[in-house]
Amino acid sequence: MKLKPSLTLDAASAIMDRALAYSRAENMLPMTVVILDAGGKMIASKSEDGSGIMRFDIARGKAWGALGMGISSRLIRDRLSARPTFVTSLAAVADGRFVPVPGGVLIEDADGFTIGAIGISGDTSEKDEYCAIRAVQDAGLQAEPAKIDPNWQSSRLSDHEDE
Repeated sequence: MKLKPSLTLDAASAIMDRALAYSRAENMLPMTVVILDAGGKMIASKSEDGSGIMRFDIARGKAWGALGMGISSRLIRDRLSARPTFVTSLAAVADGRFVPVPGGVLIEDADGFTIGAIGISGDTSEKDEYCAIRAVQDAGLQAEPAKIDPNWQSSRLSDHEDE
């Protein structure tokens, strides 16, 4: 039997490497990237040296949540921020693989069909998402969301980040 993947390992690897290149170009904290196919199967993952041990689970949870809800993790956060009980229920249904913050981006083909998702964790959620969107678009695919948060560069992990 031959299966034809909609998101190939080569495409996933190219997306992942571009995401990490954007992270390095912007001098971000060490990143972990996870790419899932449309069925939620992991195609590829990379963690940079120094990336925390929970970053894989967070990145996978961002991608898994986006696939499960059919919208980006940023949109999940925006739509569900006033519904904490529902968010908790979704996390339970997803066996904890649900992280409703930016950084989980759907990967769509030229016809607008979702063929996978990328999740990134390492820096602020907005910076994670920036790398994901740019990398997907560089691969000639469509990202959902398509537009980068205009304030991604000013997002900070703490008030003492420059110390």
